[in-house]
Amino acid sequence: QVQLVASGGGLVQAGGSLRLSCAASGRAITNYGMGWFRQAPGKERDIVATINWGGDNLYYADSVKGRFTISKDNAKNTVYLQMNSLKPEDTAVYYCAAREKYYSGTDYSGRSYHYWGQGTQVTVSS
Repeated sequence: QVQLVASGGGLVQAGGSLRLSCAASGRAITNYGMGWFRQAPGKERDIVATINWGGDNLYYADSVKGRFTISKDNAKNTVYLQMNSLKPEDTAVYYCAAREKYYSGTDYSGRSYHYWGQGTQVTVSS
């Protein structure tokens, strides 16, 4: 019922910043918990950050704490991932995802997120 389009990826030098956007359509993101996941070459998909439907419950993977910030603008129906102090190990395809808001708890695998964007490539050079 909700469609997601991720954008904002690109090539950046280590220490640089990018802001990813996840534009939702079809339904309001206030109906969903939202998350960012990433998958690096040869690696399994990994959770990055999540934000609940109310925007007051955030989760960050240890690897990105203090560097990344997840936020959302309900009026724009868009979720963001601000990425600062980027490292080469952040290189991955980044996916935005949504799950029905009645789900609770951190889902590290993303299997409870039933709606996914197409992904956007982030490449961090050294």
